[in-house]
Amino acid sequence: MLAIIGTVGVPACYGGFETLVENLLDKNDPEVLVYCSSKQYSAKLETHKNAQLRYIDLNANGVQSIPYDVLSMMDAVRRGADTILVLGVSGAIIIPFLRWFTKVKIVTNIDGLEWRRDKWGKLAKGYLKWAESLAVRFSHEVVADNQAIADYVCAEYKKSSHVIAYGGDHAVVDALSEKTPEHSFALGLCRIEPENNVHLILEAFVQSQLALKFVGNWNSSPYGQQLKAKYSQYPNITILDPIYDLAKLSLLRGACVLYVHGHSAGGTNPSLVEMMHFGKPIVCFDCNYNRATTEGAALYFKDVGELVELIDEFDPQGNSTHQVASQMIEIANRRYTWSIVKEQYFDLCR
Repeated sequence: MLAIIGTVGVPACYGGFETLVENLLDKNDPEVLVYCSSKQYSAKLETHKNAQLRYIDLNANGVQSIPYDVLSMMDAVRRGADTILVLGVSGAIIIPFLRWFTKVKIVTNIDGLEWRRDKWGKLAKGYLKWAESLAVRFSHEVVADNQAIADYVCAEYKKSSHVIAYGGDHAVVDALSEKTPEHSFALGLCRIEPENNVHLILEAFVQSQLALKFVGNWNSSPYGQQLKAKYSQYPNITILDPIYDLAKLSLLRGACVLYVHGHSAGGTNPSLVEMMHFGKPIVCFDCNYNRATTEGAALYFKDVGELVELIDEFDPQGNSTHQVASQMIEIANRRYTWSIVKEQYFDLCR
């Protein structure tokens, strides 16, 4: 039996790891056990897509993620799991004990070097870095979702890892019954956090004539609230609240002429691989994660000036634009479909 721990749970209602688990499951799969946070589900299903669901009465995120993951792994061992797929390193403190005292196989996806994120304080960063080292050292197999993270694991810990990214083909939803926006616009979509360079993107479009629609959780932090108040006044910038309906998102993604991706951390970003399936030209913040994901075939910027220059030179009908767009969808179909990702994970867990 395979146990999957470290997510809010399924049916997916949260983020990238939850979407990963949702797409790993299939009615034809062998026995799978998925751990879920009872805090997030009022209706507690016993099974989902042939997987058994177990609930832990803790939050799956924040400081409670540590006991949440630890209790999930202990329960999985008690229930006879042969393999545990651990998503994230929060509960890695127990992995050495599982390695020493049980025969269960531990496969850990260490996520996007979580300890480097700006949102964590010094204490949290220290714990996450230590937990990462435990996960890498004591897991039987380590998964990196991006080649740049695999290179880091090799350099930092002298250990090889398996590069398995995310699928994005689920994001392409038929929305033809909806009205398509009539004017040309660029699209931004992310959590509104400094490391996603939202301020940089907005400032660049202030200096441009191209319209920008930007979707995000603006009201969740002072950073987002300040940006929303400042940039909503510009006629070419439309600030949109979060959109969780895949059909509505698909409509926006399919209608835009350019996608702007500002993430500077986190490995392979699900929102980027999802967008690559729409065959649109993509402009990314220039970092090793984004270059690895797009195989160096997108357009890249490091600051406001470089992004302004790219926007000013952008021609929706140009040959170079079509070339970038076609490369994005070719890479997506070759690397970022759920059928490929699922096969990679199950081959590794077996």
